[in-house]
Order: sequence, then C-alpha cells, then structure tokens
Amino acid sequence: MSREPQLSAHTARIARIDITHHQLELDPPFPASWDSQPRRKFPATIVRVYDDEGRMGVGSGDVMYGFADYQHLFIGTDPLDLARHSAVLDNIGFHAGRPWPLDIALWDLAGKIRGEPCWKMMGGRSQRIRAYASSGVHRHPDAMADMARHIAERGFAALKIRFGRPSLADDLAALAAVREAVGDRLELMVDCNQGWRMPWDTTEPWNVATALEVAGELEKYDVYWMEEPLHRGDYAGYAALRRGTTLRIAGGEMTRERYEFDQLLAYDSLDVFQPDVACSLGMEGLRKLAHAVEARGKVFTPHTWGNGIGLMANLHLTAGAASAPFIEFPYDPPEWSIARRDFMLQQPIDIDSEGWLTLSDAPGLGLAIDEAALAATLSSRSTYA
Repeated sequence: MSREPQLSAHTARIARIDITHHQLELDPPFPASWDSQPRRKFPATIVRVYDDEGRMGVGSGDVMYGFADYQHLFIGTDPLDLARHSAVLDNIGFHAGRPWPLDIALWDLAGKIRGEPCWKMMGGRSQRIRAYASSGVHRHPDAMADMARHIAERGFAALKIRFGRPSLADDLAALAAVREAVGDRLELMVDCNQGWRMPWDTTEPWNVATALEVAGELEKYDVYWMEEPLHRGDYAGYAALRRGTTLRIAGGEMTRERYEFDQLLAYDSLDVFQPDVACSLGMEGLRKLAHAVEARGKVFTPHTWGNGIGLMANLHLTAGAASAPFIEFPYDPPEWSIARRDFMLQQPIDIDSEGWLTLSDAPGLGLAIDEAALAATLSSRSTYA
C-alpha cells in the first residue's frame, strides 16, 4: 500500500543536507574500559538539515557513510513530516548503516519551525531528568573510591561502574571500594559490557551460568541494575537470568530494530531498556518504544555514550516521552571530561548541584554549535585513530 505524504499548511521544504566529520585529538588518550585500544581521537559526525527559509537542524551519531545515495529521498519534502522521514530512515537503515543522526536533525529543525522544544513535541511529560554519572575507565579500587566521592559531591544520584578488568575479583574489589566510600549516598549500577564487542574483539560473551554467578556477587552490594550481562540477542538467557536474581537487568543499547525490542518484551528479558536515539530507531521510533516499554511496567532510559548533541537528543526524548528515574551522563574526568565530550557545543551540558538536567524552552534541541571548534577538528573520516 502506498503511503500519502502528510502535508502541512506551511510552505517550507528541505533544501539541503550537509554531513561533516571531525576528530578531536585526545592527549592524554582515553582508555575506554570496553576497548583494548586507548582512544587517541574522539570522532564526531555532524549532520545539518536546512529548509528553504534558511533554518537549520543539527544531529550527530553514526558516521553516515553511504548516505549520499539517499539524500534525494528528503530534498524537497516537508520537514515537518517526521513520521514519513522516520519510515524512510528505517528502510535506509536496512540497506546502509544507521542514519539516525538525520532524524535528530529533522526534529531539531521541526522544533525551530514550530517554535517548540523537542521535549514538548515528544509529549511534554517533564522538563528535567536526574543524571547518573557513567564512568568509562578501569581504575584501581582506591582511585575508584576517590572518583565516587567526587561524583557524590557533584550532586549525582548514581554512578555506573564498568566491569572487564583482568579478573572478576578485580572488578568486585573496585565495586566494594566504591560502596564503602559512598555508602548509600549513590545508587550503583554495573555495566558488564557483554552485549556487543569492538570489531577486533572475538571474546565470547558470558553464558547464563556466569551471569548468575556475577549477579549473586552484585546483590551483596545492593546494585541498582546489572547491565548487558549477556549477548544482546540472548532473549531466553536474559529471561532465565531475571528469574534467578533480584537485580534489575538492563540492556538494549545497541539493539537496532523494533522487532528485536519486541522480542525482548515478549520474552520478558529486561527490566531496563536502553536504546540510544543516535543509534536505534530515531526520535519517533523510540518515542513509540518508550510507551510500549512503560506499558509493560519496564523502565526506559537511553544509553548516551556519544557527544553532547546525542546526549541532548536523548534528554529531550526521555524527559518528554518517558518517566525514567535518571539518565546516563558520560563523565569520568580527567580522561573523559565534559569539555571533551561536548567539544562541538558553545555551552557544554552539565548537571545542577542536585544532579538534575533541566531542558530549556528554546525551540528544537536548544543547542548552539561551536563553529570554530568544528572548523579546527574537520577531518575526512570519523574514527578513533
């Protein structure tokens, strides 16, 4: 069945889509806990969509390689036909990577046309959401304790710790040091990083028996949730794990298509769903998924480990369409600072003294791009090296 375009009364049309790649030099490098190769550059792909009246929306996320073959599907169309654009992007995602940065840019542009912030366009449930600090470095237990005290003093509600050290005993020692340092001042999450791998990492993910063993240890430390303890497609394994532990089980950050999320719901695999709007389904797709997740009594709170543009898109999505207790905020200074994460923004995103992120009433995403920073980091590619 053909689908008729949804035309609105306004006359603006999409005139141009520009895609640029950038690399911020990292000195010292960032030793990401999920990557055996320290990251010497922080890449960012910036997508801009313009209407024929000169307004511009911005997005960021995946590299958009190959998208030039599909730009014609958007040029000349109504920028406010967001449902149509989402459906086309979903089709493109099957054929050529993850094009969701354009969806973010389209929502930003639509908000500017409508004079409305994206969080209101998403449903307007709330204008703010509390953050949890998401660490990214494997530190010695003493250093983890110091970092956790800093996190609590900054006002964060919770802290996520990454596992993946040489032994489980090393990971548990870090967790124990954090819990002893902050007591009950912070909720603690543990990311097991078993859901996906870097391209060169052929290590097998944990099985259910191993995940249950780890879960038993985490229960001793009153962990708020256990994240990605199994491969992302092990729906039945996740369900078995949930039956065998009192912990909340989180996952889905790199799950890509709606039918996969529906399987996670059908198997009752997760307590916490974490898709990232820059990587999966886009703004419209995740708005609908958030409603489906919450209708089943589950929590929707996205993965946000990217740059400030992706973080802001996830903030608008979650505050506007969901009721999450808190949202991921990548923060592990000095190696992973707010300045590094948000180098393309004039004003980096930060929490208030009580750990809240409050969205403005500015139209769209409410972001101001640092053109000088983008010019200084312009690159022919978007990689970590």
